[in-house]
Amino acid sequence: MPAKGPAGSARSAGASRPWTTLAGLRSLSATAWDRGQLLREALEPTDVYPRRRALKRPSAAELRDDYAAAREWAAELFASMRTYTLETVDVGRTTIGSNRLPAAAVFARVEDEIAFVGKTRELGQFRSLTERLTGLDPSLSAWAMKRPLQLLALGDAALTAAHVALWLRENPGPRIYLRQLSLPGVHTKFIETHRRVIDEVVAVLQQEPPEVDLADQDSALDEEESALLNPIARTPAARFAERHGFLHPPELVRFRLLDPAIPLLGDARDVMVTAKAFSTLRLPITSVIVTENLVNFLALPDRPRSLALFGAGYGFSALRDAEWLRDCEVLYWGDLDTHGFRILDQLRSVHPHVSSVLMDEATLLAHREAWSVEASPSRAQLARLTTEEAEVYESLGNNRYGSGVRLEQELIRWNWALERIAAGSV
Repeated sequence: MPAKGPAGSARSAGASRPWTTLAGLRSLSATAWDRGQLLREALEPTDVYPRRRALKRPSAAELRDDYAAAREWAAELFASMRTYTLETVDVGRTTIGSNRLPAAAVFARVEDEIAFVGKTRELGQFRSLTERLTGLDPSLSAWAMKRPLQLLALGDAALTAAHVALWLRENPGPRIYLRQLSLPGVHTKFIETHRRVIDEVVAVLQQEPPEVDLADQDSALDEEESALLNPIARTPAARFAERHGFLHPPELVRFRLLDPAIPLLGDARDVMVTAKAFSTLRLPITSVIVTENLVNFLALPDRPRSLALFGAGYGFSALRDAEWLRDCEVLYWGDLDTHGFRILDQLRSVHPHVSSVLMDEATLLAHREAWSVEASPSRAQLARLTTEEAEVYESLGNNRYGSGVRLEQELIRWNWALERIAAGSV
């Protein structure tokens, strides 16, 4: 079949046909790029190339029934033969007459297929980065093979991460704070942002599998989601420090003593201490109120034998070792949204006896005028909620009250809040 007709017209003419269009062929190659296959082949060539990509083509019957569409389909593929060649087959000899139709696109080299998807410049960058990376240590080519697209995306940051990994190899268990690490371009924020990369490069240098930290897996989880996977573990930054022998600042707990009759530190009532110190408190406390909002925390009134805790959202490792809390009534006051209930569920993984307060349907419905929208509602299955809490959580998630309804705790009327806190629970 002659290669005539306007390039690109097969997109409309054969849109409803199962034929492999030029866009379809490009999509196959783009998928190989997105999976890192093309860059891996460019780094360590195999016998894949010349690569033959078979094309779905018109049958003899389709050629007879819609000759114009088939002609335009073939013309588009023939017209774009710059980075590939086409194998053809003879179709329709006994019906409509002999027609040579494309049967497969053949890429002679991986560079040709990379050019076909418009990534030649990126290939040059990848080769340059790989050369610099292996110049630091030849074994790092293994990481480039494992994470070619990440190497390309990180650019010079990958090289900086490699410098950190090499330093850790030469200085195991440094017993210094990350802030004290004196390497060009390296600071605490850099390390926290690139924990996973550093872990993987260290593992390559040590020729062992990297220790998997669910908090950093695929860099797709934020701190809240990470904490849900490790509900009583320390923060990802603390775990990284421990893995590599760095010192890490202790976790802190902020609390207010609500009973003025109980002595603490002179007139100090609002105190921040280390988690370890908090676990050793010996106060005549029988009731603890955990709230996520600073103003609520500061505004809670005097209450006999009570203490207010300023919550930290997801992550309750600081409270894990405070065994004295198990002998107290613990009330949790969070936002009335799906994530508020996830935090409550997580707190119960550490202290199962916690009761919720102001996280009920009556409170939600009494404050319609203060409702806002929860951008990313939770879909998690929560096993530690009461029947009533679970009903509200599921109703919020299923939009029974409206689309993405949430009630932030600071928007609850103060007199309503105080009445229910005084009652202990709702």
